[in-house]
Amino acid sequence: MTSDQMINKVGGNIQEKAALIWNVANTLVGLYKPHEYGLVILPMCIIKRFHDCLLPTHEKVLETYEKIKTLEVKDGFLSKASGYQFYNTSKFTFETLVADPDNIADNFEDYINGFSDNVKDILHRMKFEDQIKTMKEGKVLYQVISDFNSAKADMNPEKISAIDMGYIFENLVQRFSESYDEEAGAHFTSRDIIYTMCDLLVSGDKNAFSSDGINKTVYDMTMGTSQMLTCMEERLRQFDKAAVVTSFGQEFNPFTFGIAKADMLIRGGDPDNMQFGDTLNDDKFSGYTFDYIISNPPFGIDWKKEASDIEKESKLGARGRFGVGLPPKSDGQLLFMLNGVAKLKETGRMAIIQNGSSLFSGDAGSGQSEIRRYLIENDWLDAIVQLPNDSFYNTGIATYIWIVTKNKDEKRLGRVQLIDASNCYESRRKNIGNKRVDLTTDCRNLILRAYDEYSDKDYEEKTENGNSIICKSKVLDSVDLGYNKITVESPLLDENGETVKDKKGKTQSDSNKRDYENVPLDEDIDKYFEREVLPYNKASWIDKSKTKVGYEIPFTRTFYVYKQLEKADEIASRIEWHEKSLMEKLRKLFGEE
Repeated sequence: MTSDQMINKVGGNIQEKAALIWNVANTLVGLYKPHEYGLVILPMCIIKRFHDCLLPTHEKVLETYEKIKTLEVKDGFLSKASGYQFYNTSKFTFETLVADPDNIADNFEDYINGFSDNVKDILHRMKFEDQIKTMKEGKVLYQVISDFNSAKADMNPEKISAIDMGYIFENLVQRFSESYDEEAGAHFTSRDIIYTMCDLLVSGDKNAFSSDGINKTVYDMTMGTSQMLTCMEERLRQFDKAAVVTSFGQEFNPFTFGIAKADMLIRGGDPDNMQFGDTLNDDKFSGYTFDYIISNPPFGIDWKKEASDIEKESKLGARGRFGVGLPPKSDGQLLFMLNGVAKLKETGRMAIIQNGSSLFSGDAGSGQSEIRRYLIENDWLDAIVQLPNDSFYNTGIATYIWIVTKNKDEKRLGRVQLIDASNCYESRRKNIGNKRVDLTTDCRNLILRAYDEYSDKDYEEKTENGNSIICKSKVLDSVDLGYNKITVESPLLDENGETVKDKKGKTQSDSNKRDYENVPLDEDIDKYFEREVLPYNKASWIDKSKTKVGYEIPFTRTFYVYKQLEKADEIASRIEWHEKSLMEKLRKLFGEE
């Protein structure tokens, strides 16, 4: 199955399955408000998925438990019996629970308490014990369990793969977010974008494959439901079926964290690699480095509540993650960029999504500019790809994939590639929130071709549907992205027009006439000043003590194409035609009356 076919399944049976599960909410009407339905449905979905995974080995686990229940350490024996890194020692199943409606609350609590600690941790973070109490008091607990015991909620791993289950979870999270009037895109990124990021990471990795096969670590600092990690693992195993891929992730939303940890448990990974907490001020992977980092951190989200810890860490300089500089408290996305850089192996690669402000916001010397300077002067910024607008569920703004690596290919040293893929898309037949376009296989292949060929070139191809897709590539010298911001001073004049000097005879500057000029980094400041400033302000001078180095990524300017303006007489002629047309319509209108 191609990635496009997998993506399209969201619009088919996977979406239908999620809709059927979500319809359990009918039982909750009245007791819960619509935005609260997910508080029940998401943890119940996780519980039922665990239940259906464990059902074939249920009797074996109970037999094992009877034999070893007096031992101090039981987890290893019970996990081996269950076939997973989790288990349940309760005698109940969903079938036997619904067979005894009079004791449903006590029996269900017994069932929940029978889970291994790693599962109970997930449910505790979701505060599911509160929902059990609410459903019990509202007399809907039995019906909810019955609904999840029906065929529509069958989550047997033989019928629903881990990939498909990921789609179902994504769809349910989106429904929950929308009902809560929350940004669904804060929780996950669509698969077409994730696959593009994965392809860019692997394509440019000269160390991806070794004679011993693929053995990689992958990290997502804002993992949501962990689907980026799942897709990266899937991509690597397409190249090497025996690839060893170890995933790590951190998430601070208890519901999406629960889904991510549940997914890791079911797929046989180490659940300890999924950590709960705020990456910015509660870093669970301090000291770790990774082969690949893939992430879509929130942008436009303030970091005021984490400010105290972040500012404290920034004072550690190179011993911390944020010593380079701090962006405004209104937008913390570049803090995630710094976290990723700190966690990259010397041969590692990162694909991280940012909005347009990371390209240019902040003047020379500002935190944003200093972070860009840090990336560019260390020659770690490899490429930036502009995605089409309307690619995400929760926003239609311009977004960009930054490719960062500490081990550039020789031909890429000292240079940065910009790829404009804003017109490389196919329109969706049905929108999902703000997502109106897809990066199909044709689109992704064209982007990858532009990245691999690494030249100044425009690409245009026809897709299988006959649509035209366009991708443009420009390769810039890193020095072209920098500038010296110089401070131009003018003399302070008295009421007689005479220059004012201080006690030491030094000319005083007039702060009201102070000006600033951005001089390209590869141009001599004095020559620029003589050519561009002195002819118009002969008494001015540069205060070189105030000169600052700045960096910005001129994406729009790089790909700007001048369009010849329409001639004035043609505009006048067109206006005259419209006026005549309008008058004729008005005459007909009044004539009919």
